[in-house]
Amino acid sequence: MSEIKEKISILSLKFNKLKDELNNIIIGQHELIESLIICLIANGNILIEGVPGLAKTLSIKTLAKFINTDFKRIQFTPDLLPSDLIGSEIFDPKTSEFKIKKGPIFTNILLADEINRAPAKVQTALLEAMQERQITISGVTFNLPELFLVMATQNPIEHEGTYNLPEAQLDRFMLKINISYPNKENEIKILNLSENNFSFNIDRNIINENNIFEAREIIKNIYADDRIKKYIIDLVFATRNPSEYNLKISKYIEYGVSPRASIYLLLCSKVFAFLNKRDFVIPEDIKKVFNRVFNHRIILSYQALSDSVKIQDIIKEILNKVQIY
Repeated sequence: MSEIKEKISILSLKFNKLKDELNNIIIGQHELIESLIICLIANGNILIEGVPGLAKTLSIKTLAKFINTDFKRIQFTPDLLPSDLIGSEIFDPKTSEFKIKKGPIFTNILLADEINRAPAKVQTALLEAMQERQITISGVTFNLPELFLVMATQNPIEHEGTYNLPEAQLDRFMLKINISYPNKENEIKILNLSENNFSFNIDRNIINENNIFEAREIIKNIYADDRIKKYIIDLVFATRNPSEYNLKISKYIEYGVSPRASIYLLLCSKVFAFLNKRDFVIPEDIKKVFNRVFNHRIILSYQALSDSVKIQDIIKEILNKVQIY
């Protein structure tokens, strides 16, 4: 255990330095930066919701630069085809043979920009990549790189030309966060940066792919007590059977979270413990990531919509009532 603690102490410093450097560039989006790093270590994908102009693209692009890894951006539009994403089989007139042309999804870090503007077929094409880490083109299966992170962005659903993502697609995202406008203090910092044309130095020596893979191995050895696991299960079941936990929210929940939520909640809690230089999980780790893991997995009922009950109201009520023993 002393060896694990030493590794955590050394490696977590690198990731926290990366977080600090990103926060110096991406002003006022601390939760976004932290969530990106959690997904990077936990080998998950992230969904970001917010209006245009909040540095979503800059965040993921800058992260790729720090890691010095391959990055691609796909603008999702109503006329996008699955082949535009994954690639297709094309005829080569020089050799008179068909060849596979791989699409932009074959990268390390992928920005799926405005994913909820694309048709269902394109969203489905992304499913296999996110879950299985592989792509099938004309019956041939190709593995994606070991380091593969999807950050999808979407505009609020009230905006024109947007469509709800299917529940199955949403469940594939490890985390979802909503970002909003910066406050006055942060907007002044953004203005000051803009005067210098947003110029900043990217230290490519902070972290590399091997550090990420090493962190993933360390996470497996971070200890979670049985009481911690029971607490996670109670949080999960509180979304499915609220009355068992004295929660008066049953009429507001159509469907509770899936088993994937408990798996991701434990994994993200371990990453949070790692970033805080601990080799064990505490309840506060779970509470810090709970909202990000659950807020896109709880399906509200029509009664909730009628009574203007929000997901955040449900999550707050669950956290307040469900106790750890």
